[in-house]
Amino acid sequence: MTAAGRRFEIVFPIYPRVTQLDFTGPHEVLSRTPNSRITVASLGGRDIAAEGMAFTGLADLAKVERCDLICVPGGLGTVEAMLDPAFMREIRRLGAGARYITSVCTGSLILAAAGFLTGRRAACHWAWRELLVPFGAIVDEGRVVRDGNVITGGGVTAGLDFAFTVLAELAGDDYAQGAQLGLEYAPQPPFDAGRPERAPAQVLAAYRRLVAPLIAGRRAAAEEAAGRLMPARNASLELRRGIAMFAECLDASSSFPARPAPARAASRAAWRRAPTSRARSTCTPTTSTPTSRRASSRPGGRRARRRTSP
Repeated sequence: MTAAGRRFEIVFPIYPRVTQLDFTGPHEVLSRTPNSRITVASLGGRDIAAEGMAFTGLADLAKVERCDLICVPGGLGTVEAMLDPAFMREIRRLGAGARYITSVCTGSLILAAAGFLTGRRAACHWAWRELLVPFGAIVDEGRVVRDGNVITGGGVTAGLDFAFTVLAELAGDDYAQGAQLGLEYAPQPPFDAGRPERAPAQVLAAYRRLVAPLIAGRRAAAEEAAGRLMPARNASLELRRGIAMFAECLDASSSFPARPAPARAASRAAWRRAPTSRARSTCTPTTSTPTSRRASSRPGGRRARRRTSP
């Protein structure tokens, strides 16, 4: 799926308090992508502690030049990550040039804060998916959701289903199924409580009590991050409005007779030399009476004098 001789570059940007399975699961699967290289990176290449584990020997995220696929994992540190200007700058930079923009769990909140999910369908951990709304994303309850070049996975273990979906996209169904067989991925959990609609009522209630103290803080962080994104979204909206107004101007000008090419060129040159305030003038065409008709209609006009001259 890449140009001959060039490796397919996959990047996992990680941050403090990331959920390790969000990226180690997909890492295990995607490491089998043919002719690929995986880079796990952090700001400054700093070691990352996650759930009692330490990840060392990481690349410096700012020095990763490019990637074909970026996969952002979630975790308890999502809030701090999406409010970190330096981290978000690198996410935007790498995502802007990637062929695939992806995430697992609440990693989709980071993609949303980077502006990649506006108007797009996206998955997230079920307990936090509504936090996508302030960013203009469309919440999707699917375990793996694709919208264009954006592929997002649901909570934590959905990262494995996500990774096999991506592997099939990159190397074909047969290859992905071979990897599934090799990893013996045939989940048969002892309980069917992995979704809120399936979990026993008492289990769901207990979990909701557990995460309740986090809700207000995460909601506030999402709203703050969405507020930071708003100026860029507004600028994009103003640009689209400007293009639409320009198109209306072109439609309006089509009602006038075409001028010879030299006249059009002279008019454009004059417009460029005109003050910038001219750009604010309206484009509504005004109807006018031809010059010859105006001259003949005036009592003191030239044609009237010609009729009375000897």
